[in-house]
Amino acid sequence: MALPLLPGNSFNRSLGKEKFHKSQHWGYCNKIAMLVAEDKPGIGGEPLHGQKLQPKYSVFPRGVGSDAPSWVAFDKQVLSFDAYFDEEVPEKNQELYRIRHCKIYFYLEDDTIQVVEPQVKNSGIPQGTIVRRHRIPLPPPNEDQFYTVDYFNINTEVIFYARRYKIIDCDQFTKHFLRKLGVRLNPPAYHPEDPYTRDRQKIADSMKPLRPYERFDTLRQFLEYDGHVLRFYCMWDDTESTFGDPRELILHYFLADDTIEIKEVIPVNSGRDAVPLFLNRKKLPKYAPAGLYQPGAITDRTVLNVFGGLVGNKGRYILDNRKTGTVHQEFYKDSDLTIGAVINVWGRRVKICDCDEFTKEYYVTKYGIKDFTPIPFKAPPPPEIEKKFPPYTGFGSEEDSLCSCMSLLPQPPQKDFKKFMEKDRKGLESNLLRFLAKFITDNPIDKDRQFIISYFLSDDTISVFETPERNTGILGGKFLERSRIKKPGQELFKSEISDYFKAQDLFVGAKVCFHGHNFLLVDADEYAFNYMEKHADEFPMANISLILNKLKAIGEPSSREIKQIFAATDPQHTKVIEYNPFRNLMVNITGGKLSEHEIMTIGRYYSVQNEFEMDINFLLAVAQEQLKKNSFENFGQLSAAFVYNDREKCGLLPQEKCRTICKSFRLPLADDLLRALLTMFEDGKEQVDYKKFVNGLNWRENPVPTFQTIKVPIKYEDDWSGQPPSLPVKRIKYLPLIEDVFGTKE
Repeated sequence: MALPLLPGNSFNRSLGKEKFHKSQHWGYCNKIAMLVAEDKPGIGGEPLHGQKLQPKYSVFPRGVGSDAPSWVAFDKQVLSFDAYFDEEVPEKNQELYRIRHCKIYFYLEDDTIQVVEPQVKNSGIPQGTIVRRHRIPLPPPNEDQFYTVDYFNINTEVIFYARRYKIIDCDQFTKHFLRKLGVRLNPPAYHPEDPYTRDRQKIADSMKPLRPYERFDTLRQFLEYDGHVLRFYCMWDDTESTFGDPRELILHYFLADDTIEIKEVIPVNSGRDAVPLFLNRKKLPKYAPAGLYQPGAITDRTVLNVFGGLVGNKGRYILDNRKTGTVHQEFYKDSDLTIGAVINVWGRRVKICDCDEFTKEYYVTKYGIKDFTPIPFKAPPPPEIEKKFPPYTGFGSEEDSLCSCMSLLPQPPQKDFKKFMEKDRKGLESNLLRFLAKFITDNPIDKDRQFIISYFLSDDTISVFETPERNTGILGGKFLERSRIKKPGQELFKSEISDYFKAQDLFVGAKVCFHGHNFLLVDADEYAFNYMEKHADEFPMANISLILNKLKAIGEPSSREIKQIFAATDPQHTKVIEYNPFRNLMVNITGGKLSEHEIMTIGRYYSVQNEFEMDINFLLAVAQEQLKKNSFENFGQLSAAFVYNDREKCGLLPQEKCRTICKSFRLPLADDLLRALLTMFEDGKEQVDYKKFVNGLNWRENPVPTFQTIKVPIKYEDDWSGQPPSLPVKRIKYLPLIEDVFGTKE
């Protein structure tokens, strides 16, 4: 780094200004004001006798460094010199002089100097700043000039206000700076020692003991292992003593300070008092001594009386570096605790039988031990006594009678509130399965009676209603109150709780008996089918995977004949079959091994859905009306967003992607209407033509006239009367079914 040496020697610039003010002044010659100065040349430019002329240029070359002023170029740049001065000490015999070391700081920005003396303990002298920062003049006879950087070098002397300072060294920055200026540095000078400080140090050293106290460093171990505890499961065999028995113990070894704590596991009804600890936390010696040591016998350090009894009762003690008479006591460490080891706990032989996972990992990491086979120490638990409850008496419910046998104070049976909160009605989720049922009877009057069986998933209750029919002579309405229904064929007075009908017992084709009335479930509403298919893991009759595996196991031996039967059922090769022929065909193939619900599940899975052909113009008219009411006209940016997300630039996007883009623009359309519109503009691969979609919504450029009615009204009925669902299964695609069951081989 080149030093910013300025033309005209920036170090002397301030000095030149000062000399200008002192040596130059205005005078009068022939009544004319003229500049009169020491450096004013004589006639013809020749210097006068004894005149000192200021050189026009600096001794340093021009063009090196920047042209910035010195207070900018040398800001925060300070030269540091190590120096000392000696000071006489009158009227004191112990010392004649003192050597006082100090620091001399030279500030390059303005040629100011500061002298600071470091603080010395117990010196008795006010120390700190000796000379405050300012420009210091040279000693006489040059007191009109000031110190500059040219006067400083190693192994030289400077005089500040009649006090002589000896410069003995400087820091590395100062050396580098002076070398850049072309200054030849002298070698460092001798560093004298202050006699008073030396004597004080001797006195301080003589006051210290001959051997310093030993330092026991336990902080590192504490910081490294704080909170880490090894746990061992132990056993103390105390059967030899009177009324003694094996004791189960838990040993804790604290790695932070090598202490041990033992707790006793007290069995229930053992007759022992529950004490907090079997052994308080402390270091455990390996072998218990024969007798107790006297107080002070075991210490970390030992001392010697140097004088003994020679000088009265006084003594002088020093630390015994030989540790004569020290009692060495060994304590248990982590290396001594292994499975199968026997430790002496103050005369009690405790056997280590097992440890926890953290302890095993610790010993594997530190000691490489891999065998942690536990030693059995616990007696086998006694066989559990089977609780036998008395049979049901018939008073109250079975659950209520059972609760009276569980405790002295009978408590009411607890309801499953968690299931109730999860399966209770929430919005459109009714959690109610409804089935259409008929009597299983030969009575011609009861054959045509229809019932709606409702199963409530929140509390497993069942209610039965009869649909009214005209001119039958039977009033419809509530047939069975909502309650839990027991399965038939169970003993009435027994100890176990009776089995009740569950949701898995109800499906299309099932035969159930409610209090002596036999019902055949012939149909279910759409919500029941959807719920059972959605929770197929709970309802095997609606699990398409289980049904296909069952069908494959039944029809695998005659797969070729089954394919021929399906082909014969479809002579026109339309690849679809009506549901009734399909149902009869499945019954004949399986021999009645598939229930009606399983056949309907297959039909629903492979059915051709006949969706309502809603008028797209009506949907666009409704959408444009909503957009117009909400003043939405941002169709250009909506189209640009679709184009940006179309990476392949094919004009098609998935429906979910289009729906997300519309939601980001806060399109004021209902979610069901938006889904219906996107479905209308889908192709065969479920890709939406977003250009046609945006053009259809643009009510400014493509307005659609408003319609008053739609072709098929949408009905939302809460009371199901057993009529066929709104989207019945009519046609079945049998080719995918054959491929999934028997494969694609001919």
